[in-house]
Amino acid sequence: MLDKYPNEVKLVYKNFPLQNHKFAVKAAKAALAANAQGKYWDFHDHLYKNYINLNDLKIQEIAKKLHLDLERLNKDMKDPALQRLIIRDVKNGREIGVSGVPAVFVNGKRLKNRNLQGFEQMIVAELKRRR
Repeated sequence: MLDKYPNEVKLVYKNFPLQNHKFAVKAAKAALAANAQGKYWDFHDHLYKNYINLNDLKIQEIAKKLHLDLERLNKDMKDPALQRLIIRDVKNGREIGVSGVPAVFVNGKRLKNRNLQGFEQMIVAELKRRR
């Protein structure tokens, strides 16, 4: 959808680490820290592929696999600004009714049909509404 509607659609990704996952907050911090090295989405994708096995060692393994500067990553993960960002994102999510992930919204409306057709239908409807 970003390719098809490059001037109309913008992706905004928010963190919503699940409370019942022991390493979710740490994983979110790691992905945000990886962003400083230009590897947010790569790190994010590896985290999702390994969500069942996440622990401190797995986070370090992912960082090594992506050739990140581990010292910098570990330092950046401790940045209080990352914790504040995650807290803000979770608060925003709760305010709009997010209880699990993934949750997708288009112009503040929850997308129920999360396949490509569902995305496009909702985006086209919103674009028509705005014209």
